[in-house]
Amino acid sequence: MKPAPFEYYRPETVDEALGLLAEHGSGAKLLAGGQSLVPTMNFRLAQPAVLIDLNALAELEHIEPDGDALRIGAMTRQRQVERSALVAERAPLLHEAVPFIGHPQIRNRGTIGGSIAHADPAAELPVVMLARRARLHVRNRRDARSIPVDEFFTGLFATALGPEEILVDIELPAVPPSTGWAFDEVARRHGDFALVGAAAVVTLDDSGRCRDVRLVFSSVGDGPVLAHEAARQLEGEIPDDAAVRAAAGAAAERDVDPPSDIHASAAYRRQLVRVIGTRVLARAVERARNGSVS
Repeated sequence: MKPAPFEYYRPETVDEALGLLAEHGSGAKLLAGGQSLVPTMNFRLAQPAVLIDLNALAELEHIEPDGDALRIGAMTRQRQVERSALVAERAPLLHEAVPFIGHPQIRNRGTIGGSIAHADPAAELPVVMLARRARLHVRNRRDARSIPVDEFFTGLFATALGPEEILVDIELPAVPPSTGWAFDEVARRHGDFALVGAAAVVTLDDSGRCRDVRLVFSSVGDGPVLAHEAARQLEGEIPDDAAVRAAAGAAAERDVDPPSDIHASAAYRRQLVRVIGTRVLARAVERARNGSVS
């Protein structure tokens, strides 16, 4: 099929893009990588009256240090992030997760900000951002604000972005020493959406006990799911094998409410949460003990 008719604009500055978005309101859609929007338009599941193409906005394409933090522009391609030495050094969880996104052809076109703003519950990047306590910097014509990631994902394909706002920048803060990370997922084939994905970030104190734990899952709810019960199980504890398995079990039983669909039953997804949760927590703990920094 072909999309319904629409007006097309290709602004050259963020201010111009924000002006167009304010002018056309809810009838407009933003085009970043287009990996999700274009197919839905072709099937006429989305029929925007106006398409605002962000691909000329070079000011939104960057990877740069900000003190000890890392800033990534929303229009930075996923392939750029995958190949960045700075990302590998300062955000190795993101570096580890990006190759799970589709295939190289997908990552060549897909953008960091587009995936986050789309908020697909099966996507890898929202999980990573929630695990790493990212801050999302957004703008409209009049103002700019910074949204903590814990407040950004609000439901199925829904975020805290206002109707006239654009995600412009992602900030990954520095984390303390003795912090480890891990990402993994299970999919029917490489490049498919995950049946379940998981990211873990674990910080140990001087006695080797868990001081902070973030365990996040994809494909088990309306968005990325932060496993609060699993974290409570581990915080203050020595993360030995039994403690890690118990925390993953708590996530499977109390933190997630996975759907059943044509790809997997809810019971199978719960079992994957248990298995993958154990796997990423154990790897994160090992890296934290070895002195790696997430």
